[in-house]
Amino acid sequence: MTLSTSTAVVKVGTQERGRSGPRRLLGHVQNLAAGARRVADELAAHTLGRDFEQRAQYIRDHYSRMGDDPFGLDPEFTRYGAMFTAFMHRRYFRTEVHGIENVPPGRALLIANHSGQIPIDGLILALTLFFDANPPRLMRAMVEKWMQTLPFVAPLIARLGQVVGVPDNCHRLLERDEVILAFPEGVRGIVKPYTRRYQLEEFGQGFMRLALATRSPVVPVAVIGAEEQYISVGNFEWAARAFGLPALPVVPQLIVPGGLFPLPTKYRIYFGEPLEFEGDPADERLVTEQVWLVRQAIQRLLVHGLEKRRSVFF
Repeated sequence: MTLSTSTAVVKVGTQERGRSGPRRLLGHVQNLAAGARRVADELAAHTLGRDFEQRAQYIRDHYSRMGDDPFGLDPEFTRYGAMFTAFMHRRYFRTEVHGIENVPPGRALLIANHSGQIPIDGLILALTLFFDANPPRLMRAMVEKWMQTLPFVAPLIARLGQVVGVPDNCHRLLERDEVILAFPEGVRGIVKPYTRRYQLEEFGQGFMRLALATRSPVVPVAVIGAEEQYISVGNFEWAARAFGLPALPVVPQLIVPGGLFPLPTKYRIYFGEPLEFEGDPADERLVTEQVWLVRQAIQRLLVHGLEKRRSVFF
């Protein structure tokens, strides 16, 4: 009888330990995550100061008043995103910002040139709106559809507030008075070779139709510095097709030690005056003419910024 009872106790204890093992592991993971958050918060307070927390709180309060975001934006997650990437904006690329006061309150379309082989320019623009605009803004970027196919990327970009660049998504965000970034050059801009730096590729027209349909101001934006962060000399089109990618640039610096990191070029961001457009978004001729006007405005900003620049790195 005693042996039987002991055996039962041992079996029960084994089952309890088996059940509690995953719970203990989960507890350890949660404690580690909480510790990491505390360290991150202390680091942010020490390096970014009170201004960062005030800006993050402003964003949290703003989206709390707006209610649930239809695309899964998490304001607290964006706070940590800004915290961990602020170094790139302030120290690595040392971003110089001009004309950010031209971004109007409420809805707006930021239309920028696109370059650099990977979309660091979009990240720097988002950080610029967070750290340099008064009041701070949380920029919503229109990302390429193929990014949704990358493992773990879709939920990450959603929590950071970025959405797939289809007209319906953009229209819904503009109706909520968001500020949206679009790169009308698309992949054509980001993978162009170094010999075509700061020469704008053909613009898509979707952004103009949305601007007309929602009566949203268009802010031309010039990004200088991204063209030189990775030097592309060509494109492996056959390899890109084989892997289902839009492009596969030939970047020699990637084969040298440390070449995975972008060159520490100095970013210069120029925000032009907002442009207001009216008309029928179904009028192809009108849309084409107005897209040309925006393209010219960005090209003028690029020329102006390049004339003032004395060095790629300083």
